[in-house]
Amino acid sequence: MSGDLNEDLNLQSNAPRANLLTGAISVAAILLFVGTGSSVLTQTVQYYVQGGQPADRQLVVALLLNVALILFGWRRHQALSQEVRVRTAAEERAQLLASRDPLTGFLNRRSLAEEGAAMFARAERRRKAMALIMLDLDHFKTINDMHGHAVGDSLLRAVATEIAAILPPLSLTARLGGDEFACGFLFDCGEPSVVERIAEKLVSRLAQPFEADGFHLHVSCSVGVARSDFDCPSIDALTRSADIAMYQAKKAGRNRYAWFDQSMERDLQARNELESGLRLAIPRQEVVPYFEQQIDLTTGRLHGFEVLARWEHPTRGMISPEQFIPIAEETGLIAELSLSIMRQAFHAARDWDPSLSVSINISPWQLRDAWLAQKIIKTLTETGFPANRLEVEITESSLFDNLPLAQSIVGSLKNQGIRIALDDFGTGYSSLAHLRALPFDRIKIDKSFVISLNESADSLAIVNAIVSLGASLNLPITAEGVEDAAIEERLRAMGCAKAQGWHYGRPLSQAGVRRLLAERRLLQQPNFPAAATENAPPVRRVAL
Repeated sequence: MSGDLNEDLNLQSNAPRANLLTGAISVAAILLFVGTGSSVLTQTVQYYVQGGQPADRQLVVALLLNVALILFGWRRHQALSQEVRVRTAAEERAQLLASRDPLTGFLNRRSLAEEGAAMFARAERRRKAMALIMLDLDHFKTINDMHGHAVGDSLLRAVATEIAAILPPLSLTARLGGDEFACGFLFDCGEPSVVERIAEKLVSRLAQPFEADGFHLHVSCSVGVARSDFDCPSIDALTRSADIAMYQAKKAGRNRYAWFDQSMERDLQARNELESGLRLAIPRQEVVPYFEQQIDLTTGRLHGFEVLARWEHPTRGMISPEQFIPIAEETGLIAELSLSIMRQAFHAARDWDPSLSVSINISPWQLRDAWLAQKIIKTLTETGFPANRLEVEITESSLFDNLPLAQSIVGSLKNQGIRIALDDFGTGYSSLAHLRALPFDRIKIDKSFVISLNESADSLAIVNAIVSLGASLNLPITAEGVEDAAIEERLRAMGCAKAQGWHYGRPLSQAGVRRLLAERRLLQQPNFPAAATENAPPVRRVAL
């Protein structure tokens, strides 16, 4: 590459000298042509008209040489002119490609930094503010996957046209890559409503259908907005602020815009700290299983436990799953985290009474893994935990991404004797098609309905309907979120099979659950038969 560059530089530096030499030769040839040509022409005319002496042979040869030199010089001049034009066009095209996005004609990321820095400086000189808008199309990947990249490119060009039409004159427009765009313009510091109107127009217009290569396409956009006069010392800081605001708009539900504020940056820093800590915590087994009791409502006896994840941070104490599970799903750590929790829980439960089951939750992200069933079975084999004591809970919403793959995973698990429960039933689509498509062994009612069972007629009707549905399909029902005896009694009267919740105690650590089971003689002793479940005392209610 450097050799080509040096060659180009040498050619450019030699070009003026070559042109000068060619020009000098051409001028000399023309002067000689005029001199020799007039002499040869005069002698030739006299020879044919007056019968004089013929033209001197040497002068004729010189004339012909002059003509050849003139033709050579003219052709060389034409060739050099063409070369200059080609090189100039190539340089202009190279400069354009280096500064512009070839698909949309917008600035690219590097040019945005340069042009943005100049606009940022102009804003300070004119005592104005610069607004930077970051825009990301929502679910653009789906369009690429469904219709191909050619249609996606056509859509991007149409989106770019709409963006350019909405922005004020002299605005900067850039495509940063993929489906992400940036726009910059100046505005009066006291009139941020101007920026808000533009952001609203962008969100509104891009939510309308687009025609691209004969397809009727729907997209939306998430927009982040930042202004230079609010703690943004440079264009880089302004870009970062707008980017943070854009992801906040995405997190808030997409198809909207959000102004940047400092709390967003603090939240992002806290999230990044959690992500970094989580990457270390999983292999260190700081994320540990806790066990929530599941009670048989008919007998009042302990039936098993649902495994919950808790992060026992060495300095911050207990971190709830609501804080770190979404991060694990976003970063792809959920598979490693889930298998770590399973392994620890299976190890802890190996010497429990054989009648006690263990329930684990599967994230929707994990159901995209075609090898999930094999990974679970491998963990069971490595820990020596019986497959028939395991129940895997799957949320209904996770089935919509790829139902055939979910059927394959569930089928593999069922073949090993693992039971499958449909979790959080009633919060999603509650589709009977899923109950028919997958061989579930149990339905779990979401706690949001159970908690308000005695206060809300709607919740009571929903719970009653789910229990009746379970009875019709011969599927036992487990109710989550039982917090008092009144709810428990109502569920028992309805015919609900199992219940879990704080009415029976808070989730227990591994040490806590071992103490509980030891008190109830539900731990297997070496060289002794396991304690019979029918001899175990009924569960005692724990006051919280």
